[in-house]
Amino acid sequence: MDDLETRELRYFVAVAEELHFGRAAVRLGMAQPPLSRAIRLLERRLGVRLLDRDRRGVALTDAGRVLLREARAALDAVAAAARRTRRAGEPKRPLVLVTKAGASHELLQRLLDTLASEPGAPPVEVLLCEVGEQAGLLRGGRADVALMHRPFDDLAGFDTEDLRVEGQIALLPAGHPLASREQLTLADVRDVPDLPIARWPRLDGSYPDGPGPEVHTQSQLAQLVALGRTLLVIPASSRAWQWPDHVAVPVVDAPDVTTVVAWRPDSHSPAITSLVRAAAGLRGTAQPAPAG
Repeated sequence: MDDLETRELRYFVAVAEELHFGRAAVRLGMAQPPLSRAIRLLERRLGVRLLDRDRRGVALTDAGRVLLREARAALDAVAAAARRTRRAGEPKRPLVLVTKAGASHELLQRLLDTLASEPGAPPVEVLLCEVGEQAGLLRGGRADVALMHRPFDDLAGFDTEDLRVEGQIALLPAGHPLASREQLTLADVRDVPDLPIARWPRLDGSYPDGPGPEVHTQSQLAQLVALGRTLLVIPASSRAWQWPDHVAVPVVDAPDVTTVVAWRPDSHSPAITSLVRAAAGLRGTAQPAPAG
């Protein structure tokens, strides 16, 4: 069997996501008959039925669901290869460093200052993202290096260098009774009746069970804490985005969090090597999180 073509995969993904040949054709900017022929040809070449078609519409078969997952991954990989190739052909382009907004702020500032003071150091563009987005940006070629946090972030397949170990704090509404404590334990914050812990998405995008609100941006979270609707436990350095309406209290038995610099193992540019070396030179242990 001939190899699948990216054109065929794009056609199939459009139909599989729309579950309607007409809408898929409009999305692809083509007529419906050639799209239908292309999908039938793809099914013949693969020797399996990908779609069930009847008067009620279109539905994916088991084989179709597998191809949709694999096709999305393949198209993402092709797009990432193109981005990385274009970036490699721009010798004067800045190095893109991605990090969660507000996370490891002091370490990031020291790293940028260190690089700026070194002769011949590459220019650095800082790309700020939401929780859990660094891995996708790094794999997709939109970033060259990332500041990430073990055990929370997806580090699979990356080379890493440990930079800093720190404790965690509970971020609370300023008027809540727990905000007056000098320190807390996980048991203290786990089941607060009027202040459930916010729920971040897991690496697969699903949310853990619980009464707390589902959040996916730090701005959502900051406002919900200020309104007295939730609390959260985060690395101490993330309090850089703390509002005046928040109070940070150390959680003494929370697991330590390690900040790492991460990069793709196939990245061998002198600029990345320079940044990783500078980051490793800043390696140290965070100070205990201050109360209040």
